Amino acid sequence: MDLQLLALLLVVVTLLVWRAINRQRGEYAAFKRMRTTKRRQRTMRRWLVESALVFGGLSAAVLLATWELVPVALADAQAWEPIAASRAFFLDSDLGRILVIAGWVLLATALVLPFLVLRNADAEDVPKIGDIGALLPRTRGELPYGAGLALSAGVFEETMFRLALPTLLFGIWPNGPLAFAVASVLFGALHLYQKWVGVLSAVVLGLVFAYLYLVSGTILVPIVVHALIDLRSLVLLPLVLGRVWSKP
Repeated sequence: MDLQLLALLLVVVTLLVWRAINRQRGEYAAFKRMRTTKRRQRTMRRWLVESALVFGGLSAAVLLATWELVPVALADAQAWEPIAASRAFFLDSDLGRILVIAGWVLLATALVLPFLVLRNADAEDVPKIGDIGALLPRTRGELPYGAGLALSAGVFEETMFRLALPTLLFGIWPNGPLAFAVASVLFGALHLYQKWVGVLSAVVLGLVFAYLYLVSGTILVPIVVHALIDLRSLVLLPLVLGRVWSKP
């Protein structure tokens, strides 16, 4: 076991757990009580900086220490029979390629269709997975911050939990599938402030993102899918149903 990587893992997990508990205990509760756009913008702006520093900084440090292990961890996880079979089907067969295209179309439809069906509803009435209602922009001035949070989550969280952290775990315990599974559980724990429904849904999404990365072989796929899902919640939902563009 590499003790240097183990020490780095302890630092990373400690910072992630501290951030999750800090947000769950009081930060998000305080944010839910905010009523003015300026205060909400200030908090969102701080979250954007924290995302870049915590996830971006930790990812850079981890990848700097484990860069040579990135392709090794990926190859080990891809050799797992379910992933190997999926890659053979989706990448090497005509039917698989057709289903990949259909999957992207289905994703786009799933992201947009609810707004067409519920176009006369109010954003607050739309069911949400987890306690995320307070995150939705409420005015036109908050929309850019919602978009920023969505894009930063897609880039920094996927780089952290689908690339850097699994590689670090693999360097300590060389089991690719287990490394990606543990990273997905930690990804879910980060959403503790969204209560247990949010945590469980984040774990499931984390496993889906890991599957997309392992099957495609490129981190860009889960980054794009993650960003699109968050843009739907933090931009499209308040823009179309919340009608925040008319609320300066």
